[in-house]
Amino acid sequence: MNTHDSSPSGIVVENLRKHYAVGGGLFGRARQTVRAIADVSLSIPKGQAVGLVGESGCGKSTVARAVLRLVEPDAGRIVHDGINVRALSGNALRLYRRRAQLVFQDPYASLNPKRTVRQTLEEPLRVHRMGTPAEIARSVEAAMTEVGLPVESLSRYAYEFSGGQRQRIGIARALILQPDFIVADEPVSALDVSVQAQILQLLKKLQEDRGLSFLFVSHDLGVVRHFCYLTNVMYLGRIVESGPTAQILDDPRHPYTRVLRDSSPVPDPAHRIALVSTAQELPSAANPPPGCAFHPRCPRAQDRCRTEIPVSQPVAGPAGRTVACHFPL
Repeated sequence: MNTHDSSPSGIVVENLRKHYAVGGGLFGRARQTVRAIADVSLSIPKGQAVGLVGESGCGKSTVARAVLRLVEPDAGRIVHDGINVRALSGNALRLYRRRAQLVFQDPYASLNPKRTVRQTLEEPLRVHRMGTPAEIARSVEAAMTEVGLPVESLSRYAYEFSGGQRQRIGIARALILQPDFIVADEPVSALDVSVQAQILQLLKKLQEDRGLSFLFVSHDLGVVRHFCYLTNVMYLGRIVESGPTAQILDDPRHPYTRVLRDSSPVPDPAHRIALVSTAQELPSAANPPPGCAFHPRCPRAQDRCRTEIPVSQPVAGPAGRTVACHFPL
């Protein structure tokens, strides 16, 4: 399989799908298929931060892990700087995983409590054989300094640090291999509000200083507005709206995007629309509604919405916006 592609630099994802079989095996119960992601396409230009937002269970984290090849998609393309990521194996896949790193959501669960911070940061360098012992030591100390932690604390264990400090260690671990692409999966949601801004400022500075590309997964629109130039809104396995973050949040065109925005901590009462009161829960990905998956919750739904899946179409106005809705706002 050819690993090279003519796509532009950065990350390009096209028609990504991932289904899981669940259940079965007990009293002859039939297995179900959960459609985690269906035909997801998005682009992350080199050096930019792109948001992926939506409710819990919509498939955001599955997209993030598929892009990193931590889960294998069933179909679709993932291209990184012209390289077909799904075709990689062996040393080529190891190199990609060095270039593409993950910052986890939970700084408490993502660090090994039995290892010192130095051991945690040294391990990726040793696995990838990046440097002599002296060079590895210098890299570890430089990473600690870059994320704002004292070098003297390298001999301590993760449990001796606060949540914000642990997330800084997790960021240092992601940076230690000199990646050019970071997936940040809800990186501040487990932190106190007072600490979130500090971590976001750190990530922003690292992005600018290193020219990093980010896929920033979040359910918090305020965080995405602060960090991401472009945003993709996801609902039940599909991208329903894409474009510049400020335009999407200030003038949402998909009814779900507006609902998501108006349910954020600072809603816009002048433009609020109500969900259908009888169906406010996210439908099951194992039994998604026909047609537009949002139609049971949408106050604007019509007959077409109940039978036909909408495709993404350009939005009138500034270039770069798309919406998958039969009757956009």
